[in-house]
Amino acid sequence: MLQVASALEGYAIEASDGLIGTVSDFLFDDRTWKIRWLVVDTGNWLAGRLVLIHPSAIGQPDYLRRVLHVALTKARVEASPDAAEHQPVSRQMEFNLYQYYGWDPARGSSFFGADATTSAMLPSPMFTGSAEGDRENKDPHLRGITEVTGYGIHATDGMIGHVENFLLEDDNWAIRYLVVDTKDWWFGQHVLISPYAVRGINLARCEVTLDLSRVRVKSSPPWTPLDLIDQAYEKRLHSHYAWPGYGW
Repeated sequence: MLQVASALEGYAIEASDGLIGTVSDFLFDDRTWKIRWLVVDTGNWLAGRLVLIHPSAIGQPDYLRRVLHVALTKARVEASPDAAEHQPVSRQMEFNLYQYYGWDPARGSSFFGADATTSAMLPSPMFTGSAEGDRENKDPHLRGITEVTGYGIHATDGMIGHVENFLLEDDNWAIRYLVVDTKDWWFGQHVLISPYAVRGINLARCEVTLDLSRVRVKSSPPWTPLDLIDQAYEKRLHSHYAWPGYGW
């Protein structure tokens, strides 16, 4: 089922024996377009701490109660490697998390194929640190959804808008579409862009570049944020852009 990323922020994270915090952000790899970590704000329970939870630990979401259940105990989470706010998540920290929990860094198929998943097995920092060493150790492919939201979207022949949101698939925690607000170019319109069309994400320029022309985007099947996205619409959208499907 597709879910709006911003709507999941603030969801409670419940361990097997109680609440551990709320969803603060999602970190994804821009090669696989899979969510690599949920960033959890532990609030007053572990004051000043953020913890990273791998998607493989998440059970069936409870959308009515706005809860994500995780197959962990509070004691297990409390003893996990720390991810302090505004500090970089190092390669060593991620490796320690995989080892500590016994999580598989290559779990699931990637967006672009097995090679992309393998190359992302030992990711590195997301949070921006001030130290020179932090900047040097950053993984250029690890992104935060809250960070990329608001980035400009550039087609091959000009800007078309900005990233307003992301649509996630909750069974494999992959990003399926970027929701693009085109109001500064095509007033009153929104379009969905698949990661298949993304050529790159430029952190310094705060922009996402596409391999599409503005004309191609403007002639895409119409959509508004209030519309239901069903398989019929997705097939029309993918046919228009000649994107691969999702097992249809």
